[in-house]
Amino acid sequence: MTDTGFTVERIRTEVADLLGEDPAEIPLDENLVDWGLDSIRLMTLAARWREEGAEVAFVDLAERPAIEAWAGLLGAA
Repeated sequence: MTDTGFTVERIRTEVADLLGEDPAEIPLDENLVDWGLDSIRLMTLAARWREEGAEVAFVDLAERPAIEAWAGLLGAA
């Protein structure tokens, strides 16, 4: 995957914005469904990130809904 500018903090911030949470409150290794992430929000993230060049599908994110897992999928620095 090419460098698309994803970082762990960027991913965490985007997730927190969707959930109305403080980014610092969301652990990197917790299941984001437990934080209120639903399939609609997940589809929104997947579509946004694909538009930016990420090679990620909804199912990829849904299988492992944690920031640290997504960082690996997105090639985050």
